Amino acid sequence: MKVVVATDGSDFSKAAVEELCVLFSAKPEIEIKVVSVFEEDYALAAEPFAVSAELYREVSEAAERQAEHSATEAMDVIRDRFRSPDTLVTVEVVKGNAEQEIVEIARSWGADLIVVGSHGRGFWGRMLGSVSDAVIHHAPCSVLVVRHSTS
Repeated sequence: MKVVVATDGSDFSKAAVEELCVLFSAKPEIEIKVVSVFEEDYALAAEPFAVSAELYREVSEAAERQAEHSATEAMDVIRDRFRSPDTLVTVEVVKGNAEQEIVEIARSWGADLIVVGSHGRGFWGRMLGSVSDAVIHHAPCSVLVVRHSTS
């Protein structure tokens, strides 16, 4: 079985990783791909207070480092919980739109399941752009959306 788990380092993503571990840690021969996506900000020519290209580069590099850290942290949790030598865990950090990249990685890799966390913002949050909602509607496979308990 091939499972993509998406993470951005938030508590919601950590809950998704934990749920993945609870549900599948005893399953032999599972392949897990940890995906973390970062978006790059672009300078607008019409900005009243122009920001240097150097600052934009630094912000982009910081976003990439954060994505790499989130993915590595999730991979470490999974490797700790999945003791089977048959469990293969890989990491993919990509630049782009989170929902599009998660769906495309799942499609190209032939995933059987995508696991994502939900921020639980309700109707208005979905209207403003919920990653989990977009993944559900465009995924080539089943999607498990994990709700993080706030209590």
